[in-house]
Amino acid sequence: MSVLVNKDSKIIVQGFTGSEGTFHATQMIEYGTNVVGGVTPGKGGQTHLDKPVFNTVLEAVEKVGADTTIIFVPPAFAADAIMEAADAGIKVIITITEGIPVADMITASSYIKNKACRLIGPNCPGVITPGEAKVGIMPGFVFKKGKVGIVSKSGTLTYEAADQVVKQGLGITTAIGIGGDPIIGTTTKEAVELLINDPETEAVVMIGEIGGQLEADAAHWYKASGSKKPVVGFIAGETAPAGRTMGHAGAIVGGSDDTAQAKKKIMRACGIHVVDSPAEIGKKIAEVLA
Repeated sequence: MSVLVNKDSKIIVQGFTGSEGTFHATQMIEYGTNVVGGVTPGKGGQTHLDKPVFNTVLEAVEKVGADTTIIFVPPAFAADAIMEAADAGIKVIITITEGIPVADMITASSYIKNKACRLIGPNCPGVITPGEAKVGIMPGFVFKKGKVGIVSKSGTLTYEAADQVVKQGLGITTAIGIGGDPIIGTTTKEAVELLINDPETEAVVMIGEIGGQLEADAAHWYKASGSKKPVVGFIAGETAPAGRTMGHAGAIVGGSDDTAQAKKKIMRACGIHVVDSPAEIGKKIAEVLA
């Protein structure tokens, strides 16, 4: 069992014929991901990368049974793309786009609350279940199948953690990039919960960063769950100055509770194995699974 995406996922690409969509869809198809088509309004009826193009998500759902989407739509139109996918009955909506206006995301996130879908992102690298489906922009070759789940706010640190876990001979069940924007569809806690509840996942790597309280919420949930599955945690941004946005729109220290030091203290208190450098993630996972 993996989570969110697998070989049976029927995936469409919104923004399919644009340069980003084309580039990454090509990589996804080469990986073996089950891409069943794409959506670009006004280009319905054409084919692109040997896949059908539809004008709307609903048409893709009706004609090819799409249940998962990856969104490469420009920031000004991306929130609409999310709502359209939710309306059409798509179950997993993975949004790569960075720079969606916060006001648009507030609208989209309240709009999809009562729909039977899960939003990942925006501003994220996507989700990969190695050997089955790469629904994102991550380098597929880094990820090998195994028993460790990854949840991360950072794209590049996801790849780094995966590489280390694979080099320890352990491999990955599913890696979830949750995104670095202030408003995201799936929190650290929800992603950790998915993996802790996945029978194939034996340990979880949780990578967070300064700003907000997502990691603290995840840590408290983990402690309350009583789970015996080990979690290894890392928080990026130890040296970040207070009040300055660092890389991600959501990565800003606003108070004393959202510094790296404060988060790590909470995580340790909740039974998470915290490492102080991303270089130690692989070693620590091997140690806790030994």
